[in-house]
Amino acid sequence: MGDYQSYKRIFLVVLDSYGAGPMEDSGDYGDDKADTMGHIAEAVPGMSLPNLQKLGLANIRPLAGMEAASAPMAYVTTLKEQSVGKDTMTGHWEMMGLKTEKPFVTFTDTGFPPELIQELEARTGHKVIGNKSASGTEIIEELGEEEIAKGHMIVYTSADSVLQICGNEETFGLEELYRCCEIAREITMKDAWKVGRVIARPYIGKKKGEFKRTANRHDYALKPHGKTVLNALKESGYTVLSIGKIQDIFVGEGISEAMKSKSSVEGMEQTIAAAKERDFTGLCFVNLVDFDALWGHRRNPEGYARELEKFDEKLGELIAVLGEEDLLILTADHGNDPTHTGTDHTRELVPFLAYSPKMTSGGRIAQRDSFADIGASIAENFRVPMPQGTIGTSMLAEWK
Repeated sequence: MGDYQSYKRIFLVVLDSYGAGPMEDSGDYGDDKADTMGHIAEAVPGMSLPNLQKLGLANIRPLAGMEAASAPMAYVTTLKEQSVGKDTMTGHWEMMGLKTEKPFVTFTDTGFPPELIQELEARTGHKVIGNKSASGTEIIEELGEEEIAKGHMIVYTSADSVLQICGNEETFGLEELYRCCEIAREITMKDAWKVGRVIARPYIGKKKGEFKRTANRHDYALKPHGKTVLNALKESGYTVLSIGKIQDIFVGEGISEAMKSKSSVEGMEQTIAAAKERDFTGLCFVNLVDFDALWGHRRNPEGYARELEKFDEKLGELIAVLGEEDLLILTADHGNDPTHTGTDHTRELVPFLAYSPKMTSGGRIAQRDSFADIGASIAENFRVPMPQGTIGTSMLAEWK
C-alpha cells in the first residue's frame, strides 16, 4: 500500500471514443494516422474546454488552441490498450482487469453471412431485410414502411461488432422484437459469428418522415469472460453505480444499481446528482456514448467538439460538488477519430485524468501500459483483491 489517503467515492467517467493518438500497433489496424483528441482540436479552432484545460488536458500532449495549465489540477497521462481490438467492450473490460485476446467479429463490409440469416429467419419466423452496415435512423427511413406492411425484420450492423434489429413498436411489437433479439444472441454465440452485442432498436411512426426511435432499446451483450474489479467491489460490500451503457457492457455483472441515460448531457446530470445527493462508499461508473455514436462514427468533428463543450460545462458543475473524500477519473475506451477514413473505431491511446479536491498538486505522470491500471487503482483504494486472471498495476502511489 502507498502512503496515500483512500477515497470514499470514486467517479469514473468514460468519454466514449475520445482517443489520445496512435499506439505503436495502430498501423496493424490501419489507424497509424488516427488522433481523435488532436484532430478535433485542429479541425475546430476556438473550441472552448476551460475545465478540462484546468485539469490538465493539454498537459497530456500538445493541443491546437489550448495552452497547457501552469498548475494542472489533475494528474494526467495516457494509457495503452493490451487487449486485441478497439471495441467498447474490450476497452471497458480491460479497465476492470480483463484482457481480451481474440477480437469480436465485425460484418461492416459484407453484412451477415447467408447461413446466419437463414437460421435467424427460420427461428424467428420473419424474413430479414437490410443486412448491411447502416445508420439506424437511415435504415428505418429506407425500410420501415416495408417492415410494417409485410412483417419483415430489419437487420443491420455498423462499424462495431453488433447485430441490430429494428421493429416498429405498434406493428412488430416490443416483446416480439426482444424475442427475436434473444434468438439472434443465441445464434451469434458461435465463434465464427460472435458479435459483442445484439441490440433491439424499436421505433414508432407509420411512414417516412414520421419514424422515431424510442427509449426502449435493449442490449444483449456477451458476459465478461471472467470476474472483474466490479465483482470484487460488489462482493466486498461496496456500492457500484452504473450510469449509461455500463450496465449493458458488463451485463449487470458487479453492478449494484443502474441508471440509463438518454444523452451524454443527461449522464453527466445523473452523475452530478449522485455526487450531490448520494452518500455511498464505492464506485460510480459512467459511460458518455454520444461522442462515439453521434459524432465519431458519423465523422463529424464539429459535432464532436460541441459535445465536448457541453461536457466541459457539466464537468465544471461536477467538480464544484466533489468533496475531500471523492476522486474523479476521466478516460476513454478507444478512439473514433472523426477526421479519419471509414466509420470504424480507431486504435489509440486513451487519456487519463485523476482529480480530487484534497490533491495539493497535479501534472504529467508516466504513461501506463494498460487500461487495467484504472481498475487496479480502484481495487487498491478499497482494499479488495484483484480477481484471479485479471491484469493491472495500481497507480495510486503516483499521486498524493
